[in-house]
Amino acid sequence: MTALRRALAGTGPEERPGLERAVALVEQAAAATDTDVRARWVRERLAAAGYEGPADSIAAIKHLRAAAPGLSLLSAVQLAKSAVARGA
Repeated sequence: MTALRRALAGTGPEERPGLERAVALVEQAAAATDTDVRARWVRERLAAAGYEGPADSIAAIKHLRAAAPGLSLLSAVQLAKSAVARGA
């Protein structure tokens, strides 16, 4: 993060918007909790499968397990419940 801030301080006007965006993304990623990351993973996998229903439904669990073949049923259910708790 410090390196990005130093680069931002020494950049010209043409590169500044891109670096400012990069700093914002890094700060956002660093602030995310493990629960946030897992919920985002669930939302992304369900969206990639074209699924739009509840994240903790049987169909959603099936999609999650198809997206990650080694994912156990218990883990898929826990991930789905966590995503629902985070508003997915």
